[in-house]
Amino acid sequence: RYIMYDVVVVGAGPAGSYAAYRLAGLGYRVVVLEQHEGIGGKVCCAGIVGRECFELFPVDDVILKEANRDKLFSHSGKPLWLWREAVQAYIIDRAAYDLAWAERAQRAGADYCLGCRVTDIIVGDGSVRAEAEGLDGFEAQAVVIASGFGLGLAQRLGLGRIKYFAIGAQAEVDVEGAEEVEVYFGQQMAPGFFAWLVPTSPGRALVGLLTHRSPELYLRNLLNNLFAQGKILSPEAEVSYKGIPLKPLPRTYRERVVVVGDAAGQVKPTTGGGIYYGLLCSEIAVDTIHQALSAGDLSARWLAEYEVKWKKRLSRELRIDHYARKLYERLDDGQVERLFNIIESNGIHQTLLESEDISFDWHGELILRGLAHRAVRETVQTIKKLPFHLRRGT
Repeated sequence: RYIMYDVVVVGAGPAGSYAAYRLAGLGYRVVVLEQHEGIGGKVCCAGIVGRECFELFPVDDVILKEANRDKLFSHSGKPLWLWREAVQAYIIDRAAYDLAWAERAQRAGADYCLGCRVTDIIVGDGSVRAEAEGLDGFEAQAVVIASGFGLGLAQRLGLGRIKYFAIGAQAEVDVEGAEEVEVYFGQQMAPGFFAWLVPTSPGRALVGLLTHRSPELYLRNLLNNLFAQGKILSPEAEVSYKGIPLKPLPRTYRERVVVVGDAAGQVKPTTGGGIYYGLLCSEIAVDTIHQALSAGDLSARWLAEYEVKWKKRLSRELRIDHYARKLYERLDDGQVERLFNIIESNGIHQTLLESEDISFDWHGELILRGLAHRAVRETVQTIKKLPFHLRRGT
């Protein structure tokens, strides 16, 4: 009744397919179970990936544009330019990106089962089983859960759930003359978060936002606003949605199971971006599983090393980003406008951007250095319950 493998991977996003690619390359029998009928279908993602991510995890033929400049707008329309001479990030074809990792995994020997929705994972004494809706189950030595946010598998396994999250809403639209990434701030536009316009190809762009509630309402208002400004050719567009975790899962392992990527909450709380952190953690998960399989010990005690290592890599960054996220959610439009004015008049943005150790993929140092400026710190200190180390900008 059960199809036997060494490792079952649930989810064919970048983190899942990367894990499958690495594990298959190490000689293990791997199957990836993906609930959708195809890979790289409609994805709610702005598709901006940092240069560092591409250097560590290169993928061919998916880059649509290079990005080294952004234009930020306050709620009043005040612009703030961010520019660096070197390329900082790439705008990618996200569907092609997902498909490229899946094809790489398949070439390494991994099997893929599409339209295969996992309904339960049952951990036994000598194996773990993944139950699939309408199909035979899959039995393995270990399972990697990389199913994205909201499926609930981790919670049913006793690993807790992520309570702090946002909802992303996005649409592909026609544009004329859009060349740069634009980011919009305003509590009436995207409460507590931000919105974006990302040119992808001549005449096309992605428009989206993050919010805690009513994503369709805010996105429709944004589309109408951009249409009125002449930035998009029509406000009518098909909208896609995605839940985005903003804090990690309470626990990301147990016997025979590890959780990676969005399913584990390994996401930047500042932007909701999860590709790079998901790949980093997937790599750590593969190394831990490989060692566990080699030792014949898939116990929780052995797999705990995965969580120890990924937290050592990311926990400080996630903690600072989380505090900054909560801080920003408390700012009103007037305070954000004041920050725009302070940053521009003091040239803080360019000073920070010219620092060689400031990275697109790591926001913690940028946040702390920004808060070290007295005028910025005095503005944000008006917000109650700001953590002490951030009040001091240290």
